Amino acid sequence: MNITINAVKFKPDGKLEQFVHERVKKIGKNLNNVIGCDVTLKVDKPEADNNKITEIQMHLPGHTMFSSKQAGTFEESTSLAIDAIKAQIEKLKKAKSNTSRSEMSNYLNDEDDRLQEE
Repeated sequence: MNITINAVKFKPDGKLEQFVHERVKKIGKNLNNVIGCDVTLKVDKPEADNNKITEIQMHLPGHTMFSSKQAGTFEESTSLAIDAIKAQIEKLKKAKSNTSRSEMSNYLNDEDDRLQEE
């Protein structure tokens, strides 16, 4: 999986980049079809508390997951954004499995109707 980290108007230190890579890779281990991930780190207003923003775009075939979270540190905002992406992935998996079940149910019902007509 290709992970791109963009920092707006600052240069992140190596520890922060490593933290972001490790957290994003953990999601990628659970999904085998992740195309790539774009992470943007920004500082909202330097004088304000909770001014660190992490935006994550995770690209999957046919889907793009997006999360933007704000906190006091980049590590915290990254963790919150990752949790939001995980929730979106679980929701997508659930929707896909429900669709598959309903399609299978429809197929079985059609087969039953066809057999009864014979």
